[in-house]
Amino acid sequence: MPPVSPDGEPRILIPPTLSPAAFAARDSAGRIAQFAGETMGTRWSLSAVSAPVDTARTVQAALDRVVAQMSQWEPASDISRFNRSAPGTWQSLPPEFARVLKAALQVAESSGGAFDPALGAAVDLWGFGPAPAPDDAPAEAATTAAVAGGIDFDGPGLRARRTASARLDLSAIAKGFGADLAAEHLLASGLRHFLLEVGGELRGHGLKPEGQPWWVEIERPPQARFAPLRMALHEQAVATSGDYRRWLDAGGERHAHTLDPRTGRPVANAVHSVTVLHESCMMADAWATALTVLGATEGIALADAEGLAVYMIAGEEELLSAALRTMLD
Repeated sequence: MPPVSPDGEPRILIPPTLSPAAFAARDSAGRIAQFAGETMGTRWSLSAVSAPVDTARTVQAALDRVVAQMSQWEPASDISRFNRSAPGTWQSLPPEFARVLKAALQVAESSGGAFDPALGAAVDLWGFGPAPAPDDAPAEAATTAAVAGGIDFDGPGLRARRTASARLDLSAIAKGFGADLAAEHLLASGLRHFLLEVGGELRGHGLKPEGQPWWVEIERPPQARFAPLRMALHEQAVATSGDYRRWLDAGGERHAHTLDPRTGRPVANAVHSVTVLHESCMMADAWATALTVLGATEGIALADAEGLAVYMIAGEEELLSAALRTMLD
């Protein structure tokens, strides 16, 4: 598809979840309320129809729970304690932590190692975690050693252990899980129609009172020259990974913040952004990172094999997976 002005008419994506029955279930008498707060070094926002009075507290409590378990910026978090544990020693995990680690390891296996939750040592070497950024790019020997370890996981036992010097880093999946957990708590409270955003990751449920879906535009790099893609986010989540968000300038070179777990070094494959539409924001978050690492050809091929709805911008091209193309109105 040739480049066009970003001011062109948006292309519309309609997911199969937006069925005629969805419109019959709308809350036509409800009113939309707005809520917002802070979490994970960013902000969250919520638009909700007929929201209970404790809605903001429900969202914040869920997100605070994720931070307490999975933020390596918090010394007392479960993940920080895990990373300080002796290699080879089994550590008990909270149920949410175990759920995220299980999903991360599933994506790691399905992507052939393009995603790896045991990347914490390499992340710290490049200054993309709590450690300060280095003045120069780490040596290849250091990054190779940083990805040498791994994680043993016992799902039924809710425990894990690290091998060698491996350290967990769940930053490529935890924010998406935070959106999922908050959404699950909102649904459990009886809320049915809402749009939740956590630092750019979104989950949408139900409809607006007038019967319109929650319309969101797929995030694109600032330099992108393609017509916008606008989607009706209904019973779905969306997450984007982009090389324009964070980077390290070292040794006269700019290094993307996404690391290839197979080398411990930043990806350099001309992929500028990957957006994944999925029923789970956690899975969308993880897959967006994995497909970024794999690159255009291999990434889209795997997306098609997995049935993932994916939008990718690589170099001067945009690529849509088969599942996403079927949603084009």
